Amino acid sequence: MSKNSYIIAGPTASGKSDFAHALAKRISGVVINADSVQIYRGIENISASPMAGNSQEIDGVPYRLFSILPLGEQISVADYLEMARREYDDAIAKGQVPIFVGGSGFYINALVNGISPMPEVSPANRRRAREMIKNGATLPDGFIMQDPQRSARSLEVFLETGRPLSEWQKQPRRGAIVPTPFKILINPSRDELRDRIATRVPQMISAGALDEARAVIAAGWDEKRAIGASELCKVMRGEENMDTAIANWVTRTNQYAKRQQTWFRGQYAADLEIKNVPTDQDVDLVISA
Repeated sequence: MSKNSYIIAGPTASGKSDFAHALAKRISGVVINADSVQIYRGIENISASPMAGNSQEIDGVPYRLFSILPLGEQISVADYLEMARREYDDAIAKGQVPIFVGGSGFYINALVNGISPMPEVSPANRRRAREMIKNGATLPDGFIMQDPQRSARSLEVFLETGRPLSEWQKQPRRGAIVPTPFKILINPSRDELRDRIATRVPQMISAGALDEARAVIAAGWDEKRAIGASELCKVMRGEENMDTAIANWVTRTNQYAKRQQTWFRGQYAADLEIKNVPTDQDVDLVISA
């Protein structure tokens, strides 16, 4: 018997997107993105988005929050959660089943646990924070560098309020999806993931990822935000040959998949774990759960 809603999470190349689609076909579902890179338009192959070459519907299944932002536009987790809740409410109102799918832990955590209220940040401070991170400017005392996106987010909040992001995060969380969606973890073995990643990367290049890298450069988008974008941009600039780029892309994707599995193991209490690349039998299992 199908649930009110679902979250289908898992590491990259695990087969979660195909599984979400197959489930949606069976239960009148709406597939809602929970991936921070697939939300961008113009890098569908690099991000392994199901929307590559498609509109906002595939084989009769509605897709939401995929390819909706132009390269260069920034959103916060709070922005994402607000959009996700709108899509959730819209699906429920239409008698459809919301199915969130993705591998971004901070998006999934927001769906399940909500987020602490955050201050509005002015466009000026948002731009200033990103310029400071990009240019390696001197940062405030005690500021800890993380990945560029998270560092910029922390810095913009500090510039706006004079208080570190950690203080804001201690406030009570709100905005979680209630009741909590049925949580599924797609978690194949490392060997299966390595094989799928090695096969998938050349396919992504053949499908048009190089053209997407040109668009990334033209838009001035932070290429480090998407594995594959950085490698292909280096090819475009003559800094790497294609063989090296592919090897590095595969290596970095495997490293990312391992980090995702570690996060899901510690932070995502799945109601059901599927320890293989999903099949139709697994769809039956979920519907009957």
